[in-house]
Amino acid sequence: MKRRTVLTGLAATAAVGGLAMPSILQAQAPITLNGAVQFNDDHAFTKALTRFEELVKKYYGQPVNFTLHKNSALGLEKQYFEYMSQGKAVDYAIVSPAHMSTFAKAAPFIDAPFVFKGIEHMNKVVEAGILSPVADEIATKAEVVLIGYAGGGVRNIFANKPLKNLTDLKGLKVRVQGAPIWSKTFAAVGMSPTVIAYNEIYNAIQNGVIAAGENEAAGVEAMKFYEVAPHLSLTQHAVSIRPICFSVKTMKTLPKPLQDAIMKAGKEAGDFGRKLESSEEAVKLDALEKADKLKRVPFEERDAMKKLADPVMATYAKEIGAEGIYAKINAA
Repeated sequence: MKRRTVLTGLAATAAVGGLAMPSILQAQAPITLNGAVQFNDDHAFTKALTRFEELVKKYYGQPVNFTLHKNSALGLEKQYFEYMSQGKAVDYAIVSPAHMSTFAKAAPFIDAPFVFKGIEHMNKVVEAGILSPVADEIATKAEVVLIGYAGGGVRNIFANKPLKNLTDLKGLKVRVQGAPIWSKTFAAVGMSPTVIAYNEIYNAIQNGVIAAGENEAAGVEAMKFYEVAPHLSLTQHAVSIRPICFSVKTMKTLPKPLQDAIMKAGKEAGDFGRKLESSEEAVKLDALEKADKLKRVPFEERDAMKKLADPVMATYAKEIGAEGIYAKINAA
C-alpha cells in the first residue's frame, strides 16, 4: 500500500467521522495533539517540532492545541514510535529510523552508515522522493506516517581516547543504535559494537562498560558526552536523517483540512530542521573546543572505513529488497 493510498483512506475516514459527530460537539471539542522529544528547547529537533506546530496552525487556520513533552518526559524515541503506532500518548515526534526496525525492516536503511555522502547528497535524495518506498512500508506496517525529514547532523565517534585510524578503532567498545545494520557495519570495520539505551551512554563510558559512542554535534552537546569522552574522532560515518512522524490512528480522527495542514507543515518543518542542524554543526563544535571541553581528532582512513562497510550495506539492501533504492541513492 502506497502512502498516498493510506492518506486517501484517512481522509475518507475523517470525513465519515465528521459527518457522524453532532455539530455542537465538533464546536465544543478542541483538538489537542501531543508531541514528544528527548531534548530541551535548544536542540534542533525541538526547534523543528516547534516550527511544525507553528506551520500547522498557520495552514489550518482554526484552533488546534499542541503539547510538546520535552527532555524525555515520555520516555525515549523507541517508546514514542510504539506509542504512535498504537495511537496513544504521542501523536507526533522525531524518531531515529533505527527504532522503527521492529515494524519495518527497511526503515534503518535510510539512516545507516555511509548511505549519504553529506548533507547536500541527503537533501537531493529527500527532495527526489527516493525514500518514498521505505516511508510507504512504515506507513502500512507500523501505521506511522513520515511527514518530513529533519536531521542533517554529521555523526562522528566520541571516545575517552584519541582515535586516528583503523588500528585505533580495532576492538573499540562503542555504543551503537539498536538496528542490526549498525552493529554489522561497525563490526566489519573492526570495532566491538554494543547496543545501549541512549540515556545510558554517559554512565556506560564513565563506568568503563564502553569506551565510545557516536553522535552528531547537537547530541554530543545536549547530553554532555564530552565530559566522559572528550575526543571527537572525525569519522564522518553518517549523516543523521530524523523523520518527523505522525500517528496514522490519530490522523484518521482529524478533519481533512487539518490532515492536509499536517502533511504540508511536516515537510516544511523537516526542511527547516535539516538546514538548522547542518548550519549549527561547526558552531557547536567550535564552541566546545574553544571552551576546552572537547578536542576534534582528524581521522585518517575514512575511505578505508567506508570500503569495509560497503559490502555489509550492499548485502543488507539485497536482504530487504532495497537494491533499487540503494542504487538511486548512490546515483543521486
